[in-house]
Amino acid sequence: MKQEPYSHINDQQLLERFYQTHDNQFLGVLLQRYTLLLLGVCMKYLKNEEEARDSVQQVFLKAITELHKYRVEYFKSWLYMVAKNHCLMKLRDRQGRIATDIKEQMAVTPGEDDSIKLHLEKDRQLELMNECLQELNNEQKQCVTLFYLEKRSYQEIADTTGFSMMQVKSYIQNGKRNLKILLEKKLSQ
Repeated sequence: MKQEPYSHINDQQLLERFYQTHDNQFLGVLLQRYTLLLLGVCMKYLKNEEEARDSVQQVFLKAITELHKYRVEYFKSWLYMVAKNHCLMKLRDRQGRIATDIKEQMAVTPGEDDSIKLHLEKDRQLELMNECLQELNNEQKQCVTLFYLEKRSYQEIADTTGFSMMQVKSYIQNGKRNLKILLEKKLSQ
């Protein structure tokens, strides 16, 4: 089996090369790495393979456009959020059409409607969580993001950030606690 020519380069290095050269080839390698992840995210929300495949292509186009405009620190989590938001917008559009087409008695089962509402509520919680994450201090935000969103180990985080293992654990623990407090405060408003 032929090995990918950039398999020895991590996402962050590819992203840096893209920002330095503006060569879309590096961006293409990154997007190719996450095609299946994006398809899975889109399938989870949209429950339709053809619509999910179309959405992956639209997310690719948005990523290419947006990454030329500004820098992204954590590519995988950023790409996941772009895909999730794209799908939720499609669900909102779908729900809007359902509401306006009630006269025509569109065939929407109560389970589908509940599923859309559940996704929209989860979207609201994720948006609030993202807002709260931005309110953490830089150390907590970095460690929480690497641990929960990038699925890095304590050791990997310590190696990446230069923090000691105890600092990493402390930043994650305090960050998680502070996130919970901030989220509860926002949800009660």
